[in-house]
Amino acid sequence: MPILKLAATTAFMSLCASAGLAETIHAGPRPLYLVDQMQDGALKDKLEACADQPVKRTMFSIGHRGAPMQFPEHTVESYRAAARMGAGVLECDVTFTKDLELVCRHAQNDLHTTTNILATDLMANCSTPFVAATGGADAKAECRTSDITLAQYQSLSGKMDAANKKATDVAGYMNATAGWRTDLYAADGGEMMTHAESIELFKSLGVKFTPELKSPSVDMPFNGFSQQDYAQKMIDEYKAAGVPGSDVFAQSFNLDDILFWIKAEPEFGKQAVYLVEWHDGFDQQNSATWKEDFAALKAQGVNYLAPSLNMLVTPVEGDIAASAYAKAAKQAGLNLITWSLERSGPLKAGGGWYYKSLTGNINNDGQMYELVDTLAQDVGVVGVFSDWPATVSYYASCMGMN
Repeated sequence: MPILKLAATTAFMSLCASAGLAETIHAGPRPLYLVDQMQDGALKDKLEACADQPVKRTMFSIGHRGAPMQFPEHTVESYRAAARMGAGVLECDVTFTKDLELVCRHAQNDLHTTTNILATDLMANCSTPFVAATGGADAKAECRTSDITLAQYQSLSGKMDAANKKATDVAGYMNATAGWRTDLYAADGGEMMTHAESIELFKSLGVKFTPELKSPSVDMPFNGFSQQDYAQKMIDEYKAAGVPGSDVFAQSFNLDDILFWIKAEPEFGKQAVYLVEWHDGFDQQNSATWKEDFAALKAQGVNYLAPSLNMLVTPVEGDIAASAYAKAAKQAGLNLITWSLERSGPLKAGGGWYYKSLTGNINNDGQMYELVDTLAQDVGVVGVFSDWPATVSYYASCMGMN
């Protein structure tokens, strides 16, 4: 075994061996900070009363890419942080390398913003090596997992997802987090993971799995690798690790992937999650603007639908309520999961894209728990993805949810 691979494997196994630390759940100060911002009322009283109670692990709390609010996404450090905050399910976004090995990365073409690849000799392999900003043109780069082999991928380190498009050199482009604590957000601050390694880590952390098959940035088939080969390989890695389908919630925005799993791998297909998101012209209260036929999806064997947060809620007399879209999906018998809490900036600025259906009604961070409560009690979602799982874990534990 090459020395580099041996060292990486030894480090990985050491982290897994110490993963028992994640059994103690630490919610930290943020949940109570959010509670402090809430308007007085029964929900605030209930959440305040749980301040001295232990937080437990819950499947309602899903770690979106781990805990990327503070840790480089899809790294060992990010996943362990999410588990320590009570996430009962963790996500590995799955894509593939040049030699067709599966790895955890949000997109096939994001290595230039989520890793240190531009600071290594591997930049020469990138689809678009770094080009400096000049005149009115932004700096640019595009580095894909399919540009490099698995061994080369494993030599990289994760970093916070960011890029300075006005940079005139690589260092400036990578240092888009200037002003943050550079000792916490170092470019080499995260250990990269293969999909198979994520399975072993998640098993050791005692959590369940929600891998997302990402859309390729290359034409398929790629080196003889078809879309169905890709979808099957992801499931095969769970089977090889002895993970039952009941512990896996495989996701995709591509309905064909979901239907393939339902037919080819029914044990996994019955929990496959069809991801959908807000689109131009969408109105959560007007069925004429919806792309999804809920009854047809259910008839095809789809049991889980995962719309973005903004699709499931609507303002009603100053409060947050379940949208007509959410009610129709539930009436069709679909289980709902939603994404992604804690991915917006301060809610006093309106919350941005994820709060699009509540525009004009969001102006305070405390409303985040009003949203979570509506999702849990009114919409009836079975899980919430979050970039900082402690927020959801605290709520779910306080409410006695699984």
